[in-house]
Amino acid sequence: MSDRPHRRALVAGGLATGLAGLALGASAAPSPKLAGKPRRVVSLNPCLDVILVEVADRSQIAALSHYAREDYGSTIAALAKTLPFTYETAEEVIALQPDLVLTGRHSSLATRNALDRLGIPAALFGVPDTVADSLAQVREIAALVGYPERGEALVARIEAALAAAAPRPGTPKLSTLVFMPGGFASGPGTLMDEMMQRAGLENAAAKYGLKRSMDVPLEFVIADPPDLLMAGEPFPGAPTWRTRVMTHPALSHIAAQMKRATFPERLLFCGGPVLIQTAAALSSARETALAISR
Repeated sequence: MSDRPHRRALVAGGLATGLAGLALGASAAPSPKLAGKPRRVVSLNPCLDVILVEVADRSQIAALSHYAREDYGSTIAALAKTLPFTYETAEEVIALQPDLVLTGRHSSLATRNALDRLGIPAALFGVPDTVADSLAQVREIAALVGYPERGEALVARIEAALAAAAPRPGTPKLSTLVFMPGGFASGPGTLMDEMMQRAGLENAAAKYGLKRSMDVPLEFVIADPPDLLMAGEPFPGAPTWRTRVMTHPALSHIAAQMKRATFPERLLFCGGPVLIQTAAALSSARETALAISR
């Protein structure tokens, strides 16, 4: 069984993360003091990659993380394949001679320690728990690379997408479960939970007793199905645990009680500009499910 999407979710630490209290807000440490715009920026985290490519000049990007190139899990795979990348080793990063490295708590500790010993400026970011935290990361990265106005423009695009995805007054609220790789769902206090609320969806994870991001037993879903069940596309190759659950015959017995929709798993991992697509996907699923119910 392939658990690659699940491993990537843990590494990326975006919308769904919070499994062990790892979320640390918009920034996990004070930003380094830079003398002017950095000329060579390396990102070691896929969720920082998606922000960096939006706010930096292409010539500034010395490398992205290798995760950014994954067609299945990245929203910027096509662009990332045209840029250099690393596997986070200290040797790779040091050889690139960066004057700024963007790292996350899931980035290699050995690499982070090596950068510190060599005095290479590095900015350490936590996992955003809220939309406000995510927007703060956008602004901070844009300021670090020397283009704060690009950060503000991206924030404006994200806020416009959130406003467009909001339900009209009086729209019924659907109980919704967003099923993630490995059988997890995001509970209260996560970025995904806030995104669902903003899209007019009631997070069914709460009624199953989830705290943060936790496993959802299939028995719970069958005993008390949500109005809408959202899950990603089947992962290429061997079926994942999530795929097997989503095709379990038991779900056919509650088909009349529960609408289903696709939620691309690449939208589960990160905030920042990915929130634009996340908002649209949640809104579209809501409207489709309500139309079927009428």
